[in-house]
Amino acid sequence: MTGASQAPTRAAVLALRDERRLVGEAFEFLDEKRLVLAAELLRQLERYERLRIELDALADTAGRRLATAVQRHGLQELAVYPARAHGQRRLDVQQRNFMGVRLLETSLNTAGQPAPTAQACFPSAEAEGCRLGFEQLVERSGELAGVAGNLYRLMAEYRLTERRARALENIVLPELDQLLKDMTTHLDEVDLEDAIRVRRQVKAG
Repeated sequence: MTGASQAPTRAAVLALRDERRLVGEAFEFLDEKRLVLAAELLRQLERYERLRIELDALADTAGRRLATAVQRHGLQELAVYPARAHGQRRLDVQQRNFMGVRLLETSLNTAGQPAPTAQACFPSAEAEGCRLGFEQLVERSGELAGVAGNLYRLMAEYRLTERRARALENIVLPELDQLLKDMTTHLDEVDLEDAIRVRRQVKAG
């Protein structure tokens, strides 16, 4: 704070008021940023919970299909059942800046021609259903991963903003207000002493 090392003068008071105004504006910005970040956190959390419920349902389905496929083929035969070749599948990532936080939209891109898949010696609907169940689980996990990362980064930024806002609100602004009050009071007392001195000199003269 500039006013802490300055003598109590009218110029110092004006400078301190300007500093107080700037710090107040900074606090208002951080306070507004807290609200915006909190709203986005809630939105991302709602989306995370929805995806998590969907993912749990897919995991349950994949688990049941796995059990059915094991009953049909046995564990050893199912372990060598040919996996589907994914070809050009990739995780697409789109990002945007939100109040200084990098938010990601992730999805598994299945576009393009799939690569040829080896034929199973003993194909079955149970094994194919098991494979499909876990493919759906992986696809949904790609979207959930992006939302989980968004929540982590948003929470980190919110906590940082919260600490800065509280420091301004509870420490910096009260100190500036007290310093401004002390300087103003001192100058008022000096003005009063000068006025009394001048009055006495007038009466004495």
